[in-house]
Amino acid sequence: MNPSSSGWIEKYGSLVQKHQDAFPTFEALYATLKKSGFVYGLNASIPEFIDLEHTLSEDEKAKINLLHALFFTYRLEGGEEYSVFIEQVFKFYEILNISRAGFFDKWFTGNKTSAKLEKLMTSRIYIEDNIISKTFNSLITNSLLFIDVLLFKHFLNNTIALKEKAEEIEYLAINIAYDALSSRELNRNDNKLSQLLASSLTYISCAENSFDGNYRERLVNNKNKWENLYLLDMACLTVWEDHSLDYTESEFIFGIGEDLGFDRTVISTSITDVTQFFKLNFDIIPYLKEKNLAQQFYDSMGKIVKKLILRNSKRLLKELSQSAELVALLSKSTIRDLSDEEKKKVQNQLLDIFKSIPSLAIFILPGGAILLPIFIKLIPKLLPSAFDENRIDDEEEDLYRK
Repeated sequence: MNPSSSGWIEKYGSLVQKHQDAFPTFEALYATLKKSGFVYGLNASIPEFIDLEHTLSEDEKAKINLLHALFFTYRLEGGEEYSVFIEQVFKFYEILNISRAGFFDKWFTGNKTSAKLEKLMTSRIYIEDNIISKTFNSLITNSLLFIDVLLFKHFLNNTIALKEKAEEIEYLAINIAYDALSSRELNRNDNKLSQLLASSLTYISCAENSFDGNYRERLVNNKNKWENLYLLDMACLTVWEDHSLDYTESEFIFGIGEDLGFDRTVISTSITDVTQFFKLNFDIIPYLKEKNLAQQFYDSMGKIVKKLILRNSKRLLKELSQSAELVALLSKSTIRDLSDEEKKKVQNQLLDIFKSIPSLAIFILPGGAILLPIFIKLIPKLLPSAFDENRIDDEEEDLYRK
């Protein structure tokens, strides 16, 4: 099976026929997905029954594991026919607007739903030369793919308001990642990453623009066992990102776990699981060997955003020329912090622009909001002509402050 060639979803369907009852419970499925690394966003292995035609990249493994997780979630919720499963998954992503018309038009060709689903699932993993997988794997982004599985489980149980649920889980996951970083003694690189995560949260939810512990109340009120276990594993993953766990970090993890409603045995198991995963897969996943993952994370994001801005410079200049207010606010952001109201205006206007430029789709996908602060920082430098007429000089800024 080759997940980079057409027909791979149908091929998986034929291979999985003899393994329909591989998982008696969702607990068994979750344990396997965690062992493979899919829950952590660090895909080290795939189902054993799949024969390979070539050595898979980590991204190809992610595609297979995502389909695998969705299918057995479907089976455990009472589904039987594989053809119906394909239709259900495509419908699910349509509800979430992942396949909305005009957004990924270039992906959706062919009449068969399985062919369309292949393109859609590719878009979930590969965005602009693997931006998501190459940039975020060490910390949070590919692990956000598991949110698809949790949401699909809700979809199969006829849960209303899937979009709101998606936003809630993502919000909690990113808050936990930031708080986990803050729980340890930060070095210079960690501080950069913490600031970046803090800024991204402002754009995810402008009404809650500081890390004041409010998200912990929402953790306590969230009663879904599998969402909570995933969030606990996210906390452990973030703390273990630097290959160590000191006493303070352990207390943080146990505090998060208790908020999520787990006893100390379950919390200890989560810590042990991520520890074992790192030890077993240290040689399989190359970037686990890097000593400065936070710096690598931050630097690579800057390079990617710069590439996106330059690649779409003409279209961006055209769009920006139609919004004097946005240009003015972006100019101001180079010399002072924007107010909450101004940040919200920037967010809304930028997201409208991103929707009109397919190459910038990454900014509206789960985890993409983390790139917004870097985009705001770089765009005045890379597209100076858009800001010449609206650039705020020191004298104007002094007047503004008065």
